[in-house]
Amino acid sequence: MPKLRKTRREQRPVLVVHGPNLNLLGTRQPAVYGRETLAEIDRRLKATGAGLGLSVESFQSNVEGELVNRIQSARTQGVKFIIINPAAYTHTSVALRDALAAVEIPFIEVHLSNIHARESFRRHSYFSELAVGVICGLGSRGYEFALSFAANRLAKTPGR
Repeated sequence: MPKLRKTRREQRPVLVVHGPNLNLLGTRQPAVYGRETLAEIDRRLKATGAGLGLSVESFQSNVEGELVNRIQSARTQGVKFIIINPAAYTHTSVALRDALAAVEIPFIEVHLSNIHARESFRRHSYFSELAVGVICGLGSRGYEFALSFAANRLAKTPGR
């Protein structure tokens, strides 16, 4: 029996947040981050999300305050799940951590590279202890795994 696709009004909103320098994907250290651009990743996530009954919105900024503002507005906009790659802010931003804690929206932390196999300062995350899960080192596929998990969790969680 084929899966029924949810109508647009039944879709559950998921926010994908990309931190600083991720706008340079495709050209920035391709040996570490791959050759896929952020626009390509976002297009794939939107299409994958639609097939899972999710409406996916992506937001990228190099400015910490803009990321905080977007996360804070997620709650009033009905966002049900957040996928975040805080990038360099992973290791420095108490402000982003506090925003995620304040909105109380479940989230998964994603990193393209394996932060534990890199410089020692990259091994600490201000987000991991709050996150539902952490995915690192799987390249852009990590976003897709997070999206699949979000769809499954939201399908099992009434009112979410």
